Amino acid sequence: MESNSHPLLRGGRRETKYSHGFPPSEMEALSSICEAFLPPLPLGSLEIPERCDLDAHAVEHFHKACGSQYPVPDEVAEMIMKRGFFEAVILVRGLFKLLSTRLGTLLLCGFLCLGDKWPYVNKFSDIPVEKRVTVIQRWYKHSLLTPVRLAFVFVKFLCLYVFFIQVGVDKKNPVWDAVRYRVDGGDDDENSSKKSAEEKAERPLEKGIVETRNESESSVINSLVKKGLKAREDPVKNQIKIECDVVIVGSGCGGGVAAAVLAGSGQKVLVLEKGNYFTKSDYSSLEGPSMNELYENGGILPSLDGKMMLLAGSTVGGGSAVNWSACIKTPKSTMQEWAKDHKMSLFATPQYVSAMDRVCERLGVTENCPEEGFQNQVLRKGCENLGLEVEKVARNSSENHYCGSCCYGCKRGDKKGTDSTWLVDAVKCGAVILTGVEAERFLLQKTPNGKTRDKKCVGLMATSTNKDISKRICIEAKVTISACGSLRTPPLMVSSGLTNPNIGRNLHLHPVLMAWGYFPESNSDLKGKIYEGGIITSVHSVGTSESTSKAIIEAPILGPGSFAAIFPWNSGLEMKNTMLKYARTAHLFSMVKDRGSGEIRSPGRISYKFDALDKENLASGLRQALRILIAAGAAEVGTHLSNGQKIKCKGTSKEEVEAFLDTVFAPEGPKSLTKNFTTYSSAHQMGSCRMGITAAEGAVDENGESWEADGLFVCDASVLPGAVGVNPMITVQSTALCLSNRIADMFKQGRFSC
Repeated sequence: MESNSHPLLRGGRRETKYSHGFPPSEMEALSSICEAFLPPLPLGSLEIPERCDLDAHAVEHFHKACGSQYPVPDEVAEMIMKRGFFEAVILVRGLFKLLSTRLGTLLLCGFLCLGDKWPYVNKFSDIPVEKRVTVIQRWYKHSLLTPVRLAFVFVKFLCLYVFFIQVGVDKKNPVWDAVRYRVDGGDDDENSSKKSAEEKAERPLEKGIVETRNESESSVINSLVKKGLKAREDPVKNQIKIECDVVIVGSGCGGGVAAAVLAGSGQKVLVLEKGNYFTKSDYSSLEGPSMNELYENGGILPSLDGKMMLLAGSTVGGGSAVNWSACIKTPKSTMQEWAKDHKMSLFATPQYVSAMDRVCERLGVTENCPEEGFQNQVLRKGCENLGLEVEKVARNSSENHYCGSCCYGCKRGDKKGTDSTWLVDAVKCGAVILTGVEAERFLLQKTPNGKTRDKKCVGLMATSTNKDISKRICIEAKVTISACGSLRTPPLMVSSGLTNPNIGRNLHLHPVLMAWGYFPESNSDLKGKIYEGGIITSVHSVGTSESTSKAIIEAPILGPGSFAAIFPWNSGLEMKNTMLKYARTAHLFSMVKDRGSGEIRSPGRISYKFDALDKENLASGLRQALRILIAAGAAEVGTHLSNGQKIKCKGTSKEEVEAFLDTVFAPEGPKSLTKNFTTYSSAHQMGSCRMGITAAEGAVDENGESWEADGLFVCDASVLPGAVGVNPMITVQSTALCLSNRIADMFKQGRFSC
């Protein structure tokens, strides 16, 4: 089976057997909720934007479209069970059970559930849709109904997300014409006549990759042996045993670099990757299937309190395969802070500066972008009109790379992630990449008295995600490296019995708040749509009197599903009108170098606490983003505050604008008792196994080695002493380059010979 035959990534809904297990009564309640979030509307009730040339049939269909239509409720139910926390599932299903009864509906809805016919009290699904909308609006605003609000924020997110990402066998969604969304065809559209079958089948890692999804227990050992590994079946322990010099968990920015360096130094390297391997010919640019295959937890990964929504890559190449291409070197102020305050001398050395140059060279980083996409045009124009400095952002692609869907994998193969750079180097030197395998725990042995560390790591245990391979996988190695990221490395270390108090703590997230501005074609000279062009090509720093950055402002990428899911909901009518403006509603985000931090010790269970200054800086950045949008010519601007905070710009005085900006702040999350709330975003996770000069200061030493276990190293963003303050790809790869070079030197010195 070839990778490009996998329908989940290529798109197209097949006949699906749902396994959510919801009984008919709960499904009836869920369907009625989905209908309230996105109800059918009378023809002519929507506000059609001027000069958008919408097809009459598309407009009619969008009026009639409804959140309760198949398969939306079933898909939402599946996501609740697969993506929700245990507590969230209990809460949501308990709510559905209540709403499926008259008594429960009366308890939660009050007089709005009353009818004029026996038995006078309606269950939720029997309430007219207009009243259901009113009920949900009240739940959103009532601070004393926080559990109900949390449940409905989750269901609203999933309902709107599913509705706008679903596709049929034609790889299209019937409402995309109405919102003017077109999936990026990449080279398949641009050069289909030139692209040969050989080019489509090109797989740069083919020489060194073993994909468990294509293997059985009888074949996987042979495949590993053919790649040059020592592998055998252990019938006594019912295991597959593999021997190598270095085993690396994770193939992203840290693992990919470490694999290249250590394989290049002569070590036999095995890279484990939980996700699967895809190349440019596999990518579909379809939001739903791509998020499901390429991101941790399918791209739906909230903090425990729902305050933060996180994005993290989970595929060969990790975050580098799906990130937004920004290549920004570690700021000097951050390097000085880490060297001085955290006493991490590495960041004050010429070697680290040289490593950043080497990383940029290997990634083919370019400085210019001759044609910017719509959102970056907005950022640049707004800054220039306000007399603010706006800088170009270097990218790991060609200068002419005009792609707004690299977050779903780069169809053109132009973006240089580790899957097309460092891992290719590693494979050329004999490294093997084993996909669809999840590490369970490290294998630790006690060391003799007198050793610096009381444990020694001799490998790890893992399992295959392919159910046809039931045997556990035991990997014996001289050196073990955890490079599965700040969200996965700490739980792996905890499950292995390591107890350093810094493991899982000091998690920095670069919190993000977004502002939006609508730019109708009828009165704007800015061309394009929000999903076109390079994702991040410009950046503005919001400075302080000390010339340090309070926040940075950049542009995100939001497919129609993500856009609808995070946008404030006040009614189905307003949401549909908002989506009609989707293509020309630019978003800018305020991101801070956070002083606050969080904790993760179990997979997916993330907590986070804001620092007061972080919230002040986020609010300052958000207000600046709104000023930039207004200065660029937006007809209307707003935030993601739950009450739909917004202002029309035409005819509004400067005083009125400033009065509006005074109301903009960094609110609490949906779990709070406040009336208005928001959900923050994060695409950068750092510091959860930070380096320290002592075991009291960090989870690993300055070489990235565990303070507790000899031969166990960490080589990913979790080792960073704190938040970087900018997009961290270059920082993570440069740090990994320095650490893996040190490990290679230890091999040369004979430290791991026994």
